Amino acid sequence: MEARATLRYARISPRKVSIVMDLIRSKPLDEALAILQYTPKAACEPLFKLVNSAAANAENNHQMDKARLYVAECYVTPGPTLKRIMPRARGRAYRILKRTSHMTVVLKEKE
Repeated sequence: MEARATLRYARISPRKVSIVMDLIRSKPLDEALAILQYTPKAACEPLFKLVNSAAANAENNHQMDKARLYVAECYVTPGPTLKRIMPRARGRAYRILKRTSHMTVVLKEKE
């Protein structure tokens, strides 16, 4: 049995999120939450909430034991990119890409 939680259209680049996801992949739940709480990265705050949400889904919807949960899968995919314009010298315009992410966390119970 698995419990999952997804966060869609988060306004952070997938590249930044994947760095933090590599830190918590296949870790026990309490250790993953501790890593997210004390890592100084922008992606840690939404990921912390997402892992807590997946843990609540596991406990309430699937009657899983919170002490035996671990991060089985976590991945990020790029969402739609917001295109913006930055004025430059001599009447030119440069494009700014504001990237978004879709994050997914899957928790499973240890056998």
